[in-house]
Amino acid sequence: MTTDPSSPAPDAPDAPVPDVTPAEPGSPSVPDVTPAEPGSPSVPDVPPSPVGPDVTPAEGKDPGYTSAGVPTFDAVREKIERRAGTATGAEELARESAAGRTLEEQFDERRQAAADRLREIRRSLAEG
Repeated sequence: MTTDPSSPAPDAPDAPVPDVTPAEPGSPSVPDVTPAEPGSPSVPDVPPSPVGPDVTPAEGKDPGYTSAGVPTFDAVREKIERRAGTATGAEELARESAAGRTLEEQFDERRQAAADRLREIRRSLAEG
């Protein structure tokens, strides 16, 4: 059976189907943006978000962020220090475990074998 590509599918709607779900009543909507004039920016004017020491955190929100949602320098520094401390602690714990000690012993053995081999090569070059 062949179908004519110019004929609509049997279940095709008359109007185009939107690719998004319509908004519920009472939900916020996006304002329409008028086309920009030639030479003007295509983005509507948006006031810059306040940044600086005079911006205080919003009430009831995380104190590590400004009211505009920008993380403070202190919050970023604390996060970095916490991650560095966690990494250092994890490394120390790994070293103190049985598997960590075994790996450390293997590393020391290989380092000693490499040093011995290097001495042997240098001795052979000095003799030659």
